[in-house]
Amino acid sequence: EMGPMEDVIQTPQHPYTKALVSNIPIPDPTIVRERIMLPGETPTPIELPPGCRFQPRCQEFGAQCKPDEPQLQEVSPGHFVACWFE
Repeated sequence: EMGPMEDVIQTPQHPYTKALVSNIPIPDPTIVRERIMLPGETPTPIELPPGCRFQPRCQEFGAQCKPDEPQLQEVSPGHFVACWFE
């Protein structure tokens, strides 16, 4: 996912970005955010899975993720994401 920082942080579209943003500390102890914990292990760069590289750890994984790598698509002006389920 890539785009203007504010868009990516405020409205993350990719499951990995959603998990990252959910784990950003909030300096106000009265605000609680649900943290997304990713299952599994990160694949090694020499043993990447076919299709979407994130699919072994994705909670939104579907049949299309395994054979086909998603291409970047513009979800809002200047905000791009590569995910079949954004």
